[in-house]
Amino acid sequence: MPAKKGNGLLMVYSDVSAENDEEYNRWYNEEHIPERLSIPGVLNAARYEAVQGGPRYLACYELESADAWHSDAWQKYLKEPTEWSKRMSPSVIGTENIRNLYTRIYPDNVSEETANSDMAPVILVGRMSVPPELDEKFNIAYNTERLPQALKIPGYIRARRWEAVMGAPKYSTVHEMESMDVVNGEGWKAWSPMVTPVWNSEIRPHMVHEKGSPGVFRRIFPK
Repeated sequence: MPAKKGNGLLMVYSDVSAENDEEYNRWYNEEHIPERLSIPGVLNAARYEAVQGGPRYLACYELESADAWHSDAWQKYLKEPTEWSKRMSPSVIGTENIRNLYTRIYPDNVSEETANSDMAPVILVGRMSVPPELDEKFNIAYNTERLPQALKIPGYIRARRWEAVMGAPKYSTVHEMESMDVVNGEGWKAWSPMVTPVWNSEIRPHMVHEKGSPGVFRRIFPK
């Protein structure tokens, strides 16, 4: 079975005006996603709509590695867009357009279960930065204090953490969930403010979230 998740991730956040919304969604679903899925190294893709935070739309591309974006096949589509893409691309009509390319930093390996898993119905995405001198401590505390507790929450699937190789801020965490019931449940509500030693005393006061982060996104394509 071909892998559906790898070592890279592309996240494209966007919003468009109301007059373009209907055609924009058709373009994305009918042309753009299938086009990108035809590129070697693009393993899977889905589109999400914000329930909390933002921007409104998020296109998520699972990549064998971040190098897939730099491939001749991907760059050809960027240099020779279709007529529909020339009209509807978020770089053309987006009132917001953020494109971040990442490489995975947690966990160390992609398990067979993760590699074979589909795009989650709901994701909570944090986009954050810390002062450079806190990088190492931030990563250790996130991986060893925060995430093991999240895995205990019913309906919580997994977390993967990413470092930007294109775009900002430097770090992103993608929490995968079975449904909105997880976000609204008591387990998540207890986890979010949970006090752990290094995280709360040394990291959290210095961590900065990007505008719209953390964002909760519900999958809209494929249904």
